[in-house]
Amino acid sequence: CNLNVKFNGYQAFCNTNVTFIELNGVTQRGRMLRLIPETAFRSNNNKYYTSTLKRTQNMNVRPLAMFLAAATIISSQQLAARDLIQNKGSDTLVNVAQAWAEEYPNVNPNITVAVSGGGSGTGIAAMINGTVDIANASRSMKDKEMKKAKEMGQDPVEHVVGYDALAVFLHKDNPMNEISYRQLGMIFGRGGGATKWSDLGVSVPGCGSDKIVVVSRQNNSGTYAYFKKAVLKSAAKAGVISKGSFRQGTLDMHGSKDVVDLVEKTPCSIGYSGLAYATDHLKLACVSKKEGESCVSPSVATASDRSYPIARPLFMYTNGEPQGDIKEYMDWIKSETGQCILKKKGYAPMRDVSCM
Repeated sequence: CNLNVKFNGYQAFCNTNVTFIELNGVTQRGRMLRLIPETAFRSNNNKYYTSTLKRTQNMNVRPLAMFLAAATIISSQQLAARDLIQNKGSDTLVNVAQAWAEEYPNVNPNITVAVSGGGSGTGIAAMINGTVDIANASRSMKDKEMKKAKEMGQDPVEHVVGYDALAVFLHKDNPMNEISYRQLGMIFGRGGGATKWSDLGVSVPGCGSDKIVVVSRQNNSGTYAYFKKAVLKSAAKAGVISKGSFRQGTLDMHGSKDVVDLVEKTPCSIGYSGLAYATDHLKLACVSKKEGESCVSPSVATASDRSYPIARPLFMYTNGEPQGDIKEYMDWIKSETGQCILKKKGYAPMRDVSCM
């Protein structure tokens, strides 16, 4: 759908299979509007056709009617409106969230789930502001976020929907196979001291500069926050680094896929992200909490039994205990069908499931 129409401050545009209405730069969606599928909009010689747009008690649609009258031609065949569940947040979860959203209309054709990423912090901020129905996060909400949500009249409730192994990625030509928390602290931590691969006794083919290219995530990412908490804080407690914070000069990527793409192409690099984003063109390091201990490789199995040192839960947050359509959707996600979709995407399910 290439629709992008403006009229008197209103804008209609398409995203996935949902049409949004934008008022003065603020998208009206979720609980504020019942939105129509994008198939209701079709362009033909710069004319746009639409079906009816239903309103709720929260939205004054008189100006919207003006917009529709001026910018669209009403089709003779009316298409039924769908209820929308707005789902936003973690880039770690976005792939499986999209897979759930694509499958769910086969369960309930009257519900459309609109999914977007942006990071755990983005989803949590939307939950705090009351502009999302479900926030995806690869970390728990912080106490200050919970407090702010309460002040805003929201009541976030945490749901574990699966588990993930936070993998350490190396270029495929890097001879290093195992890595410890101490070494990760030296590489990623501020004051860690390892700026060259030779500092770790490693010579990487194709890395002429010997400089370690440290690939991280932006600080609104739950993956960033979890790595900092699990790995760097541990390194600080062990005295490897003075504080459990990231070093300066890291390449902070917007999404997990960006981390993978860069490490694949850069022999000098090291990065981290969710296991589900791993490819055959990367090496996944075997990780140990202490040097001399047996390391554990990231996998769905080691994330499930939590034997992998950087295994973590994956969360969805709702405003209060879910009710109605949202409860039905959350129950389906936690069902065997939903958990099998998660497992096929490379994550660990909440429990043992039998998948076809």
